[in-house]
Amino acid sequence: MKTYKYLFLLIGLSMIGCSDLEEEPVGLLSPTTYFTSIDKLQVAVNGAYGYMHNRYFLTRETGMTLMLRSDMIEISDPNTRQERIDHDEFTDLDDNGQTRVSWPIMYQIISAANQAIAGAETINADEAEVNAVVAQAYFARALAYYHLVRQFGDIPYLSEPVTNVEEGNNIEKTAAADVYTNIIADFTFAKTWLPTTQATRSIPSAGAASSYLASVYLTIGNYPMAYAEAKDVINKKNTYGYDLEPDFQNLFNSALARDSKEPIFTLDYIGDTSLGNYSTDYLVPFTGIRADDQFGSGQEGWAVLVPPLKAFTTWDENDYRRAVSFNTTGVFDGVEEPYTKFNSFDARNKNQPYCAKYTRFRGESGGNGRASSHAYSLMRYAEVLLIAAEAANEVTPGSQEAHDWVNEVRERARDGATGSTPSASPADVSGLSGAAFTDMVLEERRLELAFELKRWYDIARRKLGTQVFSASGLEGAKSFSEDNYLIAIPEVEQERNPNL
Repeated sequence: MKTYKYLFLLIGLSMIGCSDLEEEPVGLLSPTTYFTSIDKLQVAVNGAYGYMHNRYFLTRETGMTLMLRSDMIEISDPNTRQERIDHDEFTDLDDNGQTRVSWPIMYQIISAANQAIAGAETINADEAEVNAVVAQAYFARALAYYHLVRQFGDIPYLSEPVTNVEEGNNIEKTAAADVYTNIIADFTFAKTWLPTTQATRSIPSAGAASSYLASVYLTIGNYPMAYAEAKDVINKKNTYGYDLEPDFQNLFNSALARDSKEPIFTLDYIGDTSLGNYSTDYLVPFTGIRADDQFGSGQEGWAVLVPPLKAFTTWDENDYRRAVSFNTTGVFDGVEEPYTKFNSFDARNKNQPYCAKYTRFRGESGGNGRASSHAYSLMRYAEVLLIAAEAANEVTPGSQEAHDWVNEVRERARDGATGSTPSASPADVSGLSGAAFTDMVLEERRLELAFELKRWYDIARRKLGTQVFSASGLEGAKSFSEDNYLIAIPEVEQERNPNL
């Protein structure tokens, strides 16, 4: 699934969603005549994954929202769009332009998945073969809803293609608890029918579905099930082909990440911008330093997103993950300069280290900096270990295996780059239980998964907002209330459907 030039045959069939309801087009293809073979079903399924690579999803609008609402990213360029500033400051309203485009792309993923799921019913082939393919659609649908429900709460839940515009425009919202029940059912179907391994980690496997089940259970506070699912993945790591990558940097090196055992499910880019919104990777320029040429392309960054300085200065300097996660120098006019001088080379820069996970080893850098060859890990084995640890502590406070799983992650952080001398920190943890262990493992997630679109969801599920956005937080005091844990459904959707 590395090349997406051939994924859009069925775009006319899969564009119908909450924000793109149209009269059924008249043409040579229709859902009732198209689905005649497993190969055609696979093309339809691929359409859902093609939408995941749209800029409005995780590598621009949706991803920016998740970053800015966390305490690990703030605005760099003071003149950037107000819609971005509003998410950073929790002043976003239902007319926010960034939200307006991120909402429909997730429903387009769902629409494409629903079309494939419905089409599978008409294929006369071996049930196991059909299910192995359609399970990819169930996985895609679950993933999109998992993002939607965590951001918006109660939402419209569509389980089949929308063919009636009037009915589609009057659908009721489904309670978040019921959405989670459906997500669990979809990931469970995927786990049952997907193979244990795939040709590439950009195609979901049974292990990916199981890993996401663990994440979902953790989010809803079903700790016994989160523990069971995560531990099952750990116990089957050899079957699935999972393990920690020895060198943390390799996970963010576009030339090496695909050979690692750690990624579980990825978005795979190939350094091509010819498909426009469907192949551009904006995380690279948005997190880069303005006027910096340290990586040789001359288009390193747009200085929109930057970690707060405190995120860097409070991070143990012996922790190898800090060096991997931050760019502390830049090259301007051929001279290497420290971050304390970044602003003097462009007023849109802040004198702070910038995020390095996306810019340092991105591979292709064309398209005015929008291209990369990254295989982004949306789920990786280290996160499964931390899910298991957090859940185990809730089930059996202070359990040894909970400590062991955290220490496995910390050991790599101490080991540093391949061939280097291990440091003394971060030290192994021991003797913690209950809330103390929870606080520790959430901090470990913040560091291990820094800038990987996870932190906001952790803040929201653990209700940490008033704590992390206080004067003692990484960004200093921000006005934050309970309402800010959810994003308002876009105004245009409410106007289209009064039930929203």
